[in-house]
Amino acid sequence: MSQELPIERIMQAALLTCDPATPLSEAATRMAERRCSSILVMQAGKPVGIWTERDALAVDFSDLAAMQCPIAKVMSSPVSSLHRSTPVGEAMLALDADNRRHLLVVGDAGEPLGMVTQTDLAVNQGIEPYLRLREISSVLSHRPLVLPGHLLLAEAAAAMRQHGDAAVVEANDAGELGIITERDVVRFIARYPGNTPVGPLASRPLITVREQDTLIYARDRLIDLRLRHLAVVDTGGQVVGLLGFRDMLAGAERLYVEDLRRALEQRDKALALSRQNLQMAERVIDASLEGIIITDRNGVIEYVNPAFCQVTGYGEEEAVGRTPALLSSGRHDAVFYRRMWHELDIHRYWRGEIWNRRKGGALYLERLTITAITDEDDKVTHYAALFSDITLARENEERVRRLAYYDALTRLPNRRLLEDRLALAIRHAHRQQQRLAVIFIDLDHFKQVNDTLGHAVGDELLLQVAERLQAKLREDDTLARLGGDEFLVLLSELDGLEEVTRVARRLIDAISQPFDVLGNTFRMGCSLGISLYPEDGTTADTLVRSADTAMYRAKREGRNTYRLFRAEMNDHDSRLLALESALRDTVESGEGLAVHYQPLISRDSGEVEGAEALVRWKHPEFGSVSPATFIPMAERSGLIIPLGQWVMEQVAEQLCEWRKAGLAPPRVAVNLSASQFWQRGLVEQIRQLFARFALPPGQIGFELTESVLLDRQQEAVAVLEALRELGCRIAIDDFGTGYSSLSYLQDLPLTTLKVDRRFVQRLAGDESERRGSAAIIAAVTGLAQELGLRVVAEGVETQEQLDALARYPVTLIQGYLTGRPVDAETFATRYLHKG
Repeated sequence: MSQELPIERIMQAALLTCDPATPLSEAATRMAERRCSSILVMQAGKPVGIWTERDALAVDFSDLAAMQCPIAKVMSSPVSSLHRSTPVGEAMLALDADNRRHLLVVGDAGEPLGMVTQTDLAVNQGIEPYLRLREISSVLSHRPLVLPGHLLLAEAAAAMRQHGDAAVVEANDAGELGIITERDVVRFIARYPGNTPVGPLASRPLITVREQDTLIYARDRLIDLRLRHLAVVDTGGQVVGLLGFRDMLAGAERLYVEDLRRALEQRDKALALSRQNLQMAERVIDASLEGIIITDRNGVIEYVNPAFCQVTGYGEEEAVGRTPALLSSGRHDAVFYRRMWHELDIHRYWRGEIWNRRKGGALYLERLTITAITDEDDKVTHYAALFSDITLARENEERVRRLAYYDALTRLPNRRLLEDRLALAIRHAHRQQQRLAVIFIDLDHFKQVNDTLGHAVGDELLLQVAERLQAKLREDDTLARLGGDEFLVLLSELDGLEEVTRVARRLIDAISQPFDVLGNTFRMGCSLGISLYPEDGTTADTLVRSADTAMYRAKREGRNTYRLFRAEMNDHDSRLLALESALRDTVESGEGLAVHYQPLISRDSGEVEGAEALVRWKHPEFGSVSPATFIPMAERSGLIIPLGQWVMEQVAEQLCEWRKAGLAPPRVAVNLSASQFWQRGLVEQIRQLFARFALPPGQIGFELTESVLLDRQQEAVAVLEALRELGCRIAIDDFGTGYSSLSYLQDLPLTTLKVDRRFVQRLAGDESERRGSAAIIAAVTGLAQELGLRVVAEGVETQEQLDALARYPVTLIQGYLTGRPVDAETFATRYLHKG
């Protein structure tokens, strides 16, 4: 044992404190959150009392008011304290003499520095050899107190206090065992469950060790599992005791007393036995399960034990004479090692976790303690390092973490992890002024599957459902299983409601496909409820409840569908869904669609020099649908490509008919969306269109928005040049309103700029609007003139606007003043003449 080690080396420096007026429940809450076994009561900067886990047993759980009493009424006072230089051995005796578990460590002026507990002594005192040589049965003093599960909490706490037990075993009516500890009692004060039976409050399962196991094994289990007590069972599996750090220390103290007595009796034989003791120490070191390295003051290895060789793979002859750098993993930078050596220089020891590399190249994580060995003049002569491989323990911790945050069956996030992610997503959405959605999913008639085909089929079905749902979500979306057949989806960074409903329909379609589960083929349905942030709630709990409510409405209204939390959003979504379905039918049949033509008039001559083809839709149920509504819908639903192809076919066919009738139609411009422009084979499709309808080169031109070209400018050059080879004119529509870039005007083979209607219409507005628009139009038209581009002024509706354009180099006029969009027959009558 290391009785000469000062207690300041093992004390817990981070003190948990409160003032005397603090309610008991609040103090217990802070202890539970920090996992501290005591809280120091401070007044005017001085300790006036202490309240510990043992004191918690004195609380009357039958009295709710007892949880709120000031801690000053129940604290222990005065506080037992020792100077920071007190040896650990004296601290052990002081704890035993006062029958206490906590000692306050104070400085030279009596100021509080930290706290030392029995656990600290058991973990840090260096009694591993003793623990390794003793079986658990050697320190068991009495059988544990076993309480029935129906016993009330107040009675259980009183029984624990009466028997002086820090933990008791609980047995329910089914014979299942659990455990209740003083730390649990503190948690009950923090979150008062009422004076209820202790059965549901006990921790299960009961973690056990065998009475023939070694104490070192039990200590490591306590540390690795972060427990305070283990149940001890005999060979028949019966619980014969409870083991904690206090029991280990009590045994260690007895050993210390016995060693001291023997030392006094045998002091005359000490010199003769020194060689034998040294050999024994060497054998203990050789037998140690922890790796041990001893270096000189320069870090050159002088000795390693067999455990070092077993862990690292290096033989003794390979390690001696080299430095511990041969184990370096490369994971730690120079700053890490500088801090470690600085700590060694200041405190003469260092403890921490470090990644090293075995001789074979495999990485492993070790818990390492380095101690500086000094001579009589306090000069460092050697360094001793003790380490153990904790890679497996850390992997076990990770597995436990996954069990805490992930569903055991599907490996999806569980409710706890989902709530964390949802809370984080809400904070992000609030900062970024974005929307997010929660979709609550419940399988329809899942219980029938379990009841008729068995739980094995049900579990496999849930796995397949999870895979299908995950495949229909974005990478950043979260799919979680809440339990049973309930799932939850978190969609973040949404652009609009339509995006959510499209996802909902994809999920329903995915589940609707047939399942083949363990030889059984059947279909399933699912009901979905959707809530939106911030409209339907601003907290995680509110959004989940809202989505749950909407899901139950979906079940009531037919199942295998989705519902939005707010009824008016359902109505809006239903109209959009019906409109999209109607548009899909219309695009396939062409019924209700028509192409209108709006003339482009030369400002100087007044002649028709071109036309823009504009698609119109009239539905028998919805009436005339605005292009501002159905064009974006077509783009979102993927219908824009067939719709665009239909328009080009109609325009080409109409031009062919006009030409056959002896008319001289002008060039007609067709709008191209981004999806159309970037589809493979666009140029070849247009070439074939020209050939099929015997159209002259350039009879059809195209209009694009700036955003289509900016992201892939180099690729756009090739497509535009191919269109120009067909004689097609290329116009940039709505120039000046988007991400206008002057450089691409020079690089791309364009022919025309169309000034957006907003700038034209503001020429007749107030003074500030006229001045701003005039400046923009002057800049655009001047630039176009220098680059040899034609300029089209869109949206000219009044003579005042037309007169205002007279001062700029505008080529063509388009707007209601010079001609509204009309059908092909009207356009031919008004604007076309014989060729």
